[in-house]
Amino acid sequence: MPREPSGMSTGASRLPEPERAPDYGSRYRLRDLFTPLDTLLVSGGDPRLALDARERVNVYGCAASPQPEIWNFASSTASTISQAAYDRAALAREELVHKCLFDEVEVAFDARCEDMRNELRGHLQLPPRVEIVFSPSGTDSQLHALFLARAVLGAPPVTIVVGADQTGSGTIHTARGHHFSAMTANGLAVRKDGAVAGLAGASLALPLLETGPAIAMRGDADAAVLHAVEATIAQGAPVLLQIMDASKLGWRAPSAACLDEIARRWPRKVQIVVDACQARLGRRRLRSYLDRGYMVLMSGSKFFGGPAFSGALLVPKGLSRPLDRIEGIAPGIFDYAGRCDWPMAWTMLRSRFERRPNFGQWLRWEAALAEIGSYYAVPGAFRAKVLAELAAGIDSMIALSPSLRPVAAATRTADLDDEEFAQTTIFPFMLLRGGKPVSIAETNAVHQALARDMSQEISGSAADRQVAAQRCLIGQPVRLERQDAAPQAVLRLCVGARLVTEAWSPDAAEAQRNVQHVLDRIAHVLVKIELLLDRGAVAAAPVNSAFEV
Repeated sequence: MPREPSGMSTGASRLPEPERAPDYGSRYRLRDLFTPLDTLLVSGGDPRLALDARERVNVYGCAASPQPEIWNFASSTASTISQAAYDRAALAREELVHKCLFDEVEVAFDARCEDMRNELRGHLQLPPRVEIVFSPSGTDSQLHALFLARAVLGAPPVTIVVGADQTGSGTIHTARGHHFSAMTANGLAVRKDGAVAGLAGASLALPLLETGPAIAMRGDADAAVLHAVEATIAQGAPVLLQIMDASKLGWRAPSAACLDEIARRWPRKVQIVVDACQARLGRRRLRSYLDRGYMVLMSGSKFFGGPAFSGALLVPKGLSRPLDRIEGIAPGIFDYAGRCDWPMAWTMLRSRFERRPNFGQWLRWEAALAEIGSYYAVPGAFRAKVLAELAAGIDSMIALSPSLRPVAAATRTADLDDEEFAQTTIFPFMLLRGGKPVSIAETNAVHQALARDMSQEISGSAADRQVAAQRCLIGQPVRLERQDAAPQAVLRLCVGARLVTEAWSPDAAEAQRNVQHVLDRIAHVLVKIELLLDRGAVAAAPVNSAFEV
């Protein structure tokens, strides 16, 4: 992709009033769409999308093309692209090429992005006036939320991040309006943790992990949130409150009662944005957040299983008018959005931004929409039934394993708004040897060894070697800092939309066999973990520092 002038990478140069990005004309030629599909799918993102030169996978172990031989239980982190999603991306590219023969590339691309907004609204059952801002990742969407919150609140807010210990690693930077990587999705070199011009501010991190040796959600989350909001507003600053639904461990905070209290005590001084990037919430709950005036961060690449990365910010209808009339624009936001990312209804705001199609972002969303549409085409009763059966089976298998210790799920009040997500879909556990947790390094090594054929490193029967040969992805380790105790790491088995979609059949007997097939595969994964720990084979798996713990 072409690069902007160096001044745009930090926002240091003074822009003419009103602020707008320079428009260099139609620089994106039709030939860009003839780039190999695998290359396009990993373009237009930050360095996390880059493929390793030897293994041809990204830092999450996923290739750019389908790998049906790899079993996927990693939807809390990233999933390999399915054949159906890959085929949709290929067809979408062909259709756009055809349209570009009769219209400018940017015009045809813009129209396609608006069509995707309508499709996503339809799948999620959202009203037409809920607007959608697309982005390369949920981390980019956090910067969009901060940019829009400043306009809504009328002043730079202090960002309070609930669950800061269980959200994306870039949040510590984006919450303060800082660059979260050394390279933006537009290919601009920036200084990681340097200020995004016009967005930099203060933030406060509220962890969800209980203090002390136990790994559990803190019991005073509501009180901590109320105290943080009260103290911040007392100092004269408005608040952008980023709440969690759901965290890397599947936790949600604060409670609805806490949010009601905030709305009662500090009207128009707190803008709430929901971190729902895991997409593990019912559509009724999603609509209720938007109806209350909250913005919502989401992704097509977690529960839904689209390729990493595909971010979006859902904006409630009541905010659209003031947002479209933003006068002073933070110069640094031009590095993180193009005109096509903003909804067509926001004509004034869009006019300030360069016409800059991001083909990689678009194709990843095309792939994600294939997964989202397939998931919601499955009857709701079946979705709930499968998630319940898988949850019961996985809980039982983890409890029976001598080498695994489950991490307790956070307790939730039964709520019809949760729909099928009343069931657990993320199953975190610690690895044990002799009843004691193994090191973070060994946990990381086991995670990587699961994705490799380890049959040559496992001694034993032919059956053991067959188990060790199967490649599988599970949720990457989460590092948990604990007071007065050494840090620990947990792995996660994850149930994603694709497992439900592939299990569905109108034939009840066949559907039940499909669900049992999934459970058999999960049992296989757990046996491989046991073998890796028992035989000490993880020493043979090279530790790739790109895997974050």
